[in-house]
Amino acid sequence: MEIVGRVPSEPGHAPPHRPPVYDGVWRFTAPALDSSVPQARHAVRDLLTRQRVPTHGELMPDLLLIVSELVTNAVRHAALLSPEIAVEVSIGQDWVRVAVEDNHPYRPVALVADQGGTGGRGLLLVQAIAEEAGGIYDVDHTADGGKAVWAALPLLGAGAATSPRPPR
Repeated sequence: MEIVGRVPSEPGHAPPHRPPVYDGVWRFTAPALDSSVPQARHAVRDLLTRQRVPTHGELMPDLLLIVSELVTNAVRHAALLSPEIAVEVSIGQDWVRVAVEDNHPYRPVALVADQGGTGGRGLLLVQAIAEEAGGIYDVDHTADGGKAVWAALPLLGAGAATSPRPPR
């Protein structure tokens, strides 16, 4: 017997659900240098584009701004104890999560900078972007005593049906 084509499934007997092709986790490391900020941003943009992640509206610019802020913070505040940082991108069916890990043990705190200050608002910005998009932002301690600062945003836009908090 030769199979020439596919027969549609019987009603009520759909084929098993397959995860989207963009599902997965990607991780790369970079030196804790200023030059790593644009490199990380470009690497994340290229990954999301290559994996054909459905980035709606402001999702791509929001994610890239979050990556820039998190890598900048790691470079500026953790480089002495962490000469290398790691960037991890986790993509699920309904969410995308970006995390930046370093070996500095202290949990960062979002500071309200004075009006004349030119910096110090990065984590406030990350938190605001995540909340506005219907996502979340948090900090986890790593097994080696460092930390991972991360944000997860829904792929379906604000009010997505599932939680953007991916499994660890």
